[in-house]
Amino acid sequence: MDWLQLTWDTILATIVDVLPIIVILFGFQLFVIRRPIPNLQRVLVGFVYVLMGLALFLVGLEKALFPLGKLMATQLTDPEFIARVSGHVAETLRWQDYYWVYIFAAAIGFATTIAEPSLIAVAMKASDVSGGAISVWGLRIAVAIGVAFGISLGTFRIVTGTPLHYYIIVGYSIVIIQTFFAPRMIVPLAYDSGGVTTSTVTVPLVAALGLGLASTVPGRSPLIDGFGLIAFASLFPIISVMAYAQISEWRARQKQSTLSNQDETN
Repeated sequence: MDWLQLTWDTILATIVDVLPIIVILFGFQLFVIRRPIPNLQRVLVGFVYVLMGLALFLVGLEKALFPLGKLMATQLTDPEFIARVSGHVAETLRWQDYYWVYIFAAAIGFATTIAEPSLIAVAMKASDVSGGAISVWGLRIAVAIGVAFGISLGTFRIVTGTPLHYYIIVGYSIVIIQTFFAPRMIVPLAYDSGGVTTSTVTVPLVAALGLGLASTVPGRSPLIDGFGLIAFASLFPIISVMAYAQISEWRARQKQSTLSNQDETN
């Protein structure tokens, strides 16, 4: 009964959340553009699919993914576990002793990003618009690598207690420099890639990891040190996507140069 009640409540909440979007789309189509909605039946069926899919997706997150992520974060950041695997006393733990936390942070960042629905949608649209020049999986993996590195670095920041703004300033300085050298086609997409990662799958798990880590590391405050991981998850995908484009462009130039040299030799 709890599952049925939760599912029903989630469906109602999803309808309330999606209703403004429906009103705006239909309102502009009928009263501003003043044209009938093409394929109205298919559009209505599509909206029903979206509502049911979102509701079931949220129920799955609430019942399975969130509790599992919170449990893993709590267990991995427990000082007793870290002291046992590192061989040190809990009161004398060093930042190197938290290596399982860094590995878990990178793994969960990569996995949640690959599963992020908003990123999948953006990657598919980017591939369509670019005529296949931007690979769907290439973009998703590039973003996932950026999130994995960013969250792992963010957990290192929590463990060491270094100020958050140092990392953010240096990170965005790198973004500014990359912007001048990256292919113009990829820059707007790279900036958008940082935003789509902070969505329904990634944010709750990353937030739980940060708060759990800040609560267990001696001398850390959950309020001051626990938050900030989402900033890393937004920043580093921008860097990784532009780096992916720059590396691809460099490899293409190298290949073209090699072919030119072969033609001259022949």
